Amino acid sequence: MAGFTLSDNVPHTPFYHYDMRLLGETIDAAINHSSRFGYNLHYAVKANADKEILEFIAKKGLGADCVSGWEVDAALKCGFAPDVIVFAGVGKSDQEINFALDNDIFAFNCESLQELEVINELAKNKNKIAQIALRVNPNVHPDTHKYISTGQSESKFGIAYNEINKALESVEVLQNINLKGLHFHIGSQVMTMSFFEELALRAVEITKWFEDKGCKIEHLNMGGGLGVDYDNPMDNPITDFANYFAQFEKHLPKDKTVHFELGRSITAQCGELITRVLITKETATGSNYAIVDAGMTELIRPALYGANHKIINLSAKSDELKKPLYYIGGPICESSDVFAHEIEFPKTNRGDILTIKSAGAYGAVMSSNYNLRPRAKAIFDYK
Repeated sequence: MAGFTLSDNVPHTPFYHYDMRLLGETIDAAINHSSRFGYNLHYAVKANADKEILEFIAKKGLGADCVSGWEVDAALKCGFAPDVIVFAGVGKSDQEINFALDNDIFAFNCESLQELEVINELAKNKNKIAQIALRVNPNVHPDTHKYISTGQSESKFGIAYNEINKALESVEVLQNINLKGLHFHIGSQVMTMSFFEELALRAVEITKWFEDKGCKIEHLNMGGGLGVDYDNPMDNPITDFANYFAQFEKHLPKDKTVHFELGRSITAQCGELITRVLITKETATGSNYAIVDAGMTELIRPALYGANHKIINLSAKSDELKKPLYYIGGPICESSDVFAHEIEFPKTNRGDILTIKSAGAYGAVMSSNYNLRPRAKAIFDYK
């Protein structure tokens, strides 16, 4: 993992720096381990929708997983073929559905009984048959933040397991939808592999239930959710794809095509947020603060989830033995705009350049103009 160094010219901060060689190696690893079992990979566009990133991933041969019509549009414009685009999302507007129908995408991942009726009606108006998969909540509880846990019985996502009888009844009578598969997703930043094995076993049970009812299931979409090492990104720049896919291969039926939707595990580690120290200060209680020019406007995960990102002072001397405790805060007028709380950090001065690692997923794509700040630019490093 090369990353940004001060030997490079430092442009105006803050900015995102993407190691495109690492991105390529990560995609190659994912393809290598998934292709052993014939699995199909779709990149979750919501993780990072930068045009250059999307074009790079499309050229690598991955499909696209989209959660809005605008993501479908971006995927098409960046080179993803319609027949490798899946469209999920708990609230698809008529406009978005119509756009996807017009472009003959691979499948809609449907998340409610009413959505089945809406897609059927809109497809009928166009004299088309919409290809769909039912997103069924498997009620698997992964060990992750509650805001990014999505496959439980109380979740807003997916069709509840106690409604699948009604869903199947709808599929049988609605003439302009064709049920091709089942879709599952339990959450994001999941590092415990046993949760994926539990998901695979639940998927087998649910698939059998449908087929016992006479409904043929062609494909299984197992979602994504594979996490990355935020604590040690330099030691583990590529996540454990081999172990991840092995959890599914052990249990899933061999007569189905299997799809995955990976986002964070593809782009997180290739990106970092480069920022400059504006001031240092000490509070009345003796806490050290380094206030930097990046904020929650460039990386909202710490403020939103309490997420941890490795932060390195690129300007500091590497031979310092005793490191004081620092808060690393941004310039935004919000108390939550803090990237790190009381971490051991080298003596830091005004003008020092810091890197906030693992910002390639849910960094730029969730950025905002709050406080009327301009959007940070991106540098794509191919060397």
